[in-house]
Amino acid sequence: MSGDTEPTRQSKPRRASRSRMTAAERREQLIEIARRLFAERGFDGTSIEEIAARAEVSKPVVYEHFGGKEGLYAVVVDREVRDLLSMVQGALTAGHPRMLLEQAALALLDYIEQSSDGFRILVRDSPIGSASGSFSSIISDIASRVEYILAAEFKGRGFDSKAAPMYAQMLVGMVALTGQWWLDSRKPSKEQVAAHLVNLAWHGLAGLETKPTLRSKP
Repeated sequence: MSGDTEPTRQSKPRRASRSRMTAAERREQLIEIARRLFAERGFDGTSIEEIAARAEVSKPVVYEHFGGKEGLYAVVVDREVRDLLSMVQGALTAGHPRMLLEQAALALLDYIEQSSDGFRILVRDSPIGSASGSFSSIISDIASRVEYILAAEFKGRGFDSKAAPMYAQMLVGMVALTGQWWLDSRKPSKEQVAAHLVNLAWHGLAGLETKPTLRSKP
């Protein structure tokens, strides 16, 4: 008998089941997972444990990137605020006040349509201790950026331009709350919703009294 034996097969090194993410890629993954969960369950209903489980990492990885749930939530909200304000500001190109009002209304509805999860996050209450990011603070920020439109219109018509910031809050708040209702119904179309919003706002502005008073006051 020959002393030959069957050659031993050399085992090949195992390939990793999936390539490791870079720190930047992991951060983006965690942000996207958290965004979906915050939209679905809110801040209080979302846990670091579930975010980590969905990302298939340990909890310390999440803490390493964001310091905690509050830090992760702040990053998500900040991105949504910047996206919304960018869309509104970019839409305001017309010179006529009514067209500007139409553009602002459509821009907000466009954001709701394209970033439904983001809008759901923004309309929820911020966690206790958060200085910014609540829906009211975001609406106030948008209003402050468009109040110059009303101020110019008021001045041209002989109204007190000092009241423009208050009216800006009213108009933007009306559009935002209507958008919150439209978020789930999606009927009628966003163009129709915007047209009705502008119809109410514009014709209401057209009939403004220079010194309004309450007629029901005794």
